[in-house]
Amino acid sequence: MKLKDYKEKKMQDPEFSKAYEEIQPELNVIRAMVDARISRNLTQKELSEKTGIAQTEISRLENGLRNPSIKLLQRLADGMGMILNVTFVPKESEEAKSLSESRLR
Repeated sequence: MKLKDYKEKKMQDPEFSKAYEEIQPELNVIRAMVDARISRNLTQKELSEKTGIAQTEISRLENGLRNPSIKLLQRLADGMGMILNVTFVPKESEEAKSLSESRLR
């Protein structure tokens, strides 16, 4: 069974579905951090050198073992030559639907 198929089956369980939706904001932040670092062709070590944040700390952030502060996210963005942009999107918007669909992949 493919992961996507397994997830779709599990999402039919209301308890699982609720728990899954509750962790999405954290997973979105993690995915954004990893995607940004990879888009800049940086290793965790290289990002560590640019930001002064220990590589082990970056690893913990990317593995969801630590929640970053806005200040820490800003340091990461600066180290990658990027702008930190936090948005609030209405749940019924097309962008929100697109984000929700991308989670199924």
